[in-house]
Amino acid sequence: MYLITPELYDLAADLLAERIGRSEYFSGTVEFEYGDVECRLTASLIVYRSVDRLPEGDRDCIGDVVPVWWEFHTSKEGAEELNDFSFSEIRDRVRL
Repeated sequence: MYLITPELYDLAADLLAERIGRSEYFSGTVEFEYGDVECRLTASLIVYRSVDRLPEGDRDCIGDVVPVWWEFHTSKEGAEELNDFSFSEIRDRVRL
């Protein structure tokens, strides 16, 4: 089984947040390489927005993401490997 590291969660969350952008719904796939592993996160998400009030001005952010459906695949040299991915881990990290 492929163990998902905190660094991989951070990378996946950053790429997902970038793809979500300013939308309130996301349905798509984020593909990337992490070392010698190919990763693919496919998800349909409801995105809740929030506003951070800062001295330099307000900032629109992701307040929460609620998965309608998701799957995360890892593969090495074209062979899929089971992994221990947890959506709750990425959910905590994707909030900007």
